[in-house]
Amino acid sequence: MRNDQQAPHRGSTYARIRHSPHPGCLQEARWLGSKRDGVRYRRRMIRVTPGGETIDPLELQMSYPRGRGDRPWVVGNFVTTIDGAAIVDGGSTAINDEDDKAMFAALRAVPDFILVGAQTVRAENYRPIELDERRRQARLEAGLGEVPHLVVTTRTLDLDPDARVFSDPKRRVTILTSEEAPAERFEALSEVADVVRMKGTAAEDILHYLRVARVVLCEGGPSLWGQFVSAGLVDEMALTVSPMLVSGVSVRLAHGPEAVPPLEMRLDQIHHGDRSLFLRYLRA
Repeated sequence: MRNDQQAPHRGSTYARIRHSPHPGCLQEARWLGSKRDGVRYRRRMIRVTPGGETIDPLELQMSYPRGRGDRPWVVGNFVTTIDGAAIVDGGSTAINDEDDKAMFAALRAVPDFILVGAQTVRAENYRPIELDERRRQARLEAGLGEVPHLVVTTRTLDLDPDARVFSDPKRRVTILTSEEAPAERFEALSEVADVVRMKGTAAEDILHYLRVARVVLCEGGPSLWGQFVSAGLVDEMALTVSPMLVSGVSVRLAHGPEAVPPLEMRLDQIHHGDRSLFLRYLRA
């Protein structure tokens, strides 16, 4: 479950993150200020094990090959503490950092659709999808539209039509819901979003509706992501590990019916930020 809603400049953060095939010790970090396209960017130079090269998160994410012929490529993007907490103080803001925000923003430039559950929309106070000029241009050069389309799933339509996520009529959100959703909520939300009743709201049904996409990015929450894990419909997972210990009773990144057999993933890339560790897993 991710959140850029409390960080106004998250989408315009430019970080330099070190790449290395093996984890190493962080030796030095320093801040440099720069400006691109009239926007103030934070540039972070990070030193890790010898041989690690500095990378640009946007260039990195846009360079990965993604896609498959039978259905959309599904990637999940999540942050967790080292003791496994996905939510602290009701969201993920407390456990992410500037490098995580930069990687999050870069990955948002990749998909055709961003998929998120209603609980996450409420908890994180989602806003309309906004990309800076650099990410828009990268998408156009890749043959994509300027901004990915936001899709929210909810069986009960328990969303406020006045919520911030519906505040931009030019970025009209699509809501996928069940046939049993209350009619009065359907009518109210139809004023601010495109609401679609579906016979089923399982992961397979959602992907069928989004079948025109090449890439679908799921940002949570754990129940929605758990549906995709249980159904075996995961191709990639971008995981940020924050160096924090919180204990408590936080939920896992995915919960729901157990995947039988478990989905085997392989570690494809490791990147190091100032504090956080970035892991890219692909289906084995």
